Amino acid sequence: MTRTVPMMTQIEAAVREVPGWSPVDQLFALFNLAFASAPLGGDVLELGSWCGRSAVALGMAARLSGGGHVHCVDLFPERDDWYRNADGSYSFRVKLDDEIITSYHQQTVWAEPFERDIAPIYSRHTGLLERFRQTLADNALTDTVSPFRGELAHFFARRPEIRLRLAFLDGHHSYEAVCHDIDSVMPHLLPGAWLCFDDAFTSYEGVDRAIRDKVLADRRFADAQQLTRKLFVARRIG
Repeated sequence: MTRTVPMMTQIEAAVREVPGWSPVDQLFALFNLAFASAPLGGDVLELGSWCGRSAVALGMAARLSGGGHVHCVDLFPERDDWYRNADGSYSFRVKLDDEIITSYHQQTVWAEPFERDIAPIYSRHTGLLERFRQTLADNALTDTVSPFRGELAHFFARRPEIRLRLAFLDGHHSYEAVCHDIDSVMPHLLPGAWLCFDDAFTSYEGVDRAIRDKVLADRRFADAQQLTRKLFVARRIG
């Protein structure tokens, strides 16, 4: 008799060697939302993909449900995009065509976590996009998940017609940035779609305040709740 491996165990095994900070319980929650919302039609969007831990969970849900595609939007900095600030912390700036985009300049990355978690990635890869694509290949998800190097504005300019059954926002954590991200995805969310936030109600006041102002105060959302320790979700009903 063939023994079925629990999906949470499959996800845990798939991301075991993938750098990142998304815990397995959060990945399993995202998988369930992406899988259960498949009857709505539409695609899945992730903002802030890093090396692909959450993209794996979302991709597995799309593949198993047989519907939709996962689009992963990130700046995917390369090794030479990072620079050290005067206080010893790190930021990066990415050049896209004729535009220069700076990140981690408000909340910089301190030297210890940079050297521990980020620098080792570049000892093996030229950039995050290369590592992300390896993650997809390792999990046979290259036909289900697509990376997009840029910001949400760039992505939606290319795909103005796209409709989403789930959007997972894990970009810049300032109040202004999160509000902008919410405003950007709202026109593309299908009725019944899920809007998800990483690092919610933990230690990022900008994320928390944006959720309160843009989601909890908006009657177009229902079923808003903290789903795991740092994953907040809300369902669009209108």
